[in-house]
Amino acid sequence: MSKQSSGHFIRCKEGYQAFIPNQLPPEITWSTKLTKALSDADRLIGKLAGEGKRLPNPHLLMRPFLRREAVLSSRIEGTQSTLGELLAKEAGANVERSPDDLREVGNYVTAIEYGIKRLKTLPLSLRLVRELHEKLMKGVRGRTATPGEFRRSQNWIGIPGSTISNATYIPPPPNKLMSCLGDWEKFLHDRTIPPLVQVAMIHYQFEAIHPFLDGNGRVGRLLITLLLIERDILPTPLLYLSAFFEATRRDYYDLLLDVSLKGNWEKWLEYFFNGVARQSEDALSRAERINKKLDTWKDQITAKTLLKVIDMIAANPFVTVKGVAAKLKVAFTTAQRAVDKLKDLGILKQMDKAKRDRVYCAKDIFDILEEPAKLDSSS
Repeated sequence: MSKQSSGHFIRCKEGYQAFIPNQLPPEITWSTKLTKALSDADRLIGKLAGEGKRLPNPHLLMRPFLRREAVLSSRIEGTQSTLGELLAKEAGANVERSPDDLREVGNYVTAIEYGIKRLKTLPLSLRLVRELHEKLMKGVRGRTATPGEFRRSQNWIGIPGSTISNATYIPPPPNKLMSCLGDWEKFLHDRTIPPLVQVAMIHYQFEAIHPFLDGNGRVGRLLITLLLIERDILPTPLLYLSAFFEATRRDYYDLLLDVSLKGNWEKWLEYFFNGVARQSEDALSRAERINKKLDTWKDQITAKTLLKVIDMIAANPFVTVKGVAAKLKVAFTTAQRAVDKLKDLGILKQMDKAKRDRVYCAKDIFDILEEPAKLDSSS
């Protein structure tokens, strides 16, 4: 452990050593490289915020972006559900994926949508963190979830099957937990720190404290989005970092651990700012291309029912005839004609071979959502 560490170890009576993080903020050495990384992140997220306000349908685009975040954040924790499976299920299709996997991803969507609404009446706080965790862990497999409750026993991080004796990292013991969380919450309300610097520090510290028995990674990543909204950095949640973290998973975990063991805040901040910059570019590119495609389709169409189905596609590229009929409150035959017409125009494609309850997808939109994250500005 480096002398420049971001905390200290204490020996617990059971014999293991647990980490106690220092209060935030730490002292940062602002090199030219780190300053430029922050400047780029600020500039690009600002551009995304500006363009986001001008998008004709940010409330619709938010939905598939949010679901993509849910899938990728859950994938970091080992959940196997795909974006296509989640969207198809929400459209009313039968999906073969494990119900447990789909529930965990669906819970992430529920939690973040709840958090966005809750911010109107409650600031980010330990209370809201517990409420988010309760939504996230409701009905999930395993008996250690304890939804909405901070842990009362020791947890640890390590490879699958590891024990506390060979853990990679052991967070604060239960008797130190609330003190650490109290300091974390105090820093959460600090408005003197540049917002992106604060968000990066808050995310690290939350993972270092690891306040729940399960779900810490997902809650911590969910908080990034909510912080960006609460600080008015973004008008709508179009930016999500889980795509960046998932694509650079080894770096993500190594750099978090490096802060604890070596106090290497600068490398973590540089990585985080780079993630914000790249994902801002990525989100803007996807949003612009999706809108361009939607506009092209709308130029081909005059019928009101078809235009309404296009708006449905903006929110979820998967549709079923039954789902269209229910959403638009039209007869099944009317919905069938609309879907058939969009299929004839090449906008929708049937995704299965079923003769009943067929599933259709606007592949052009879905393919944009499914593209891998771009990790650097030259790619």
